[in-house]
Amino acid sequence: MVGSSRHVFRSGDFDAPDLAGRRKGRRVSVCIPARNEEATVGAIVATVVGACTAAGGGPDLVDEVLVVDDGSTDATAAVARGAGALVVSGQGAGGKGEAMALGAARAGGELLVFLDADVEAFTPSFVVGLLGPLVLDDDIVLVKGFYERPLHGAPSGGGRVTELMARPVIDLLFPQLAFVRQPLAGETAIRRTALEKTGIAPGYGAELGLLVDVTREFGVDALAEVDLGTRVHRNRPLSELRHHATDVLRCALERAPR
Repeated sequence: MVGSSRHVFRSGDFDAPDLAGRRKGRRVSVCIPARNEEATVGAIVATVVGACTAAGGGPDLVDEVLVVDDGSTDATAAVARGAGALVVSGQGAGGKGEAMALGAARAGGELLVFLDADVEAFTPSFVVGLLGPLVLDDDIVLVKGFYERPLHGAPSGGGRVTELMARPVIDLLFPQLAFVRQPLAGETAIRRTALEKTGIAPGYGAELGLLVDVTREFGVDALAEVDLGTRVHRNRPLSELRHHATDVLRCALERAPR
């Protein structure tokens, strides 16, 4: 395995009240791109608001929660708004990367946390774990979550695009990043100053693009990984994953060494 990460943590290594007291006035925004996720987005927003914001009665760790409604045809926007999020309307035609970019543009935070909207049994440890390295170490620029991924009742087997596309592409084109446990993790935190230099790749190439671009710009030691435990979400059928894999491959080829 080429390369390594000096910064590997568990979400339990960090305490929300402690981080709230040590963020030095830096604003924190949680951005959640969502399309047709009415079943889960409300619980995620309510958990973040209740456990991580002063307005919700929790520690003053997060200043705002934004949900980018990316062209939903269900009640995603209404549910998110009712749970306490600021809802930003996307066009639904661009894809996940465009929704993330829109959320970042509308957010006021210097530290940005991105969460997926389809996670079940969501806990505040996701936000606390992702923010911990950024709050406590100014040299860390990007934080990637990693976790166990159950599939159809089995304790593992999720992350099929990761295993069948992202990992082989990284092994061949970006071997210095082969150590990253979940290169496509939607649970990510980044400094705005870094995002302004890298931008966000379109579609489902967003996560791989951030990983490659940030480490090229700032070095591998600017990356941290945080164990978030187990992540349960809506597993898509294979017929829907081809588009995801195509976006990842396109993003990789655009950044491949010449």
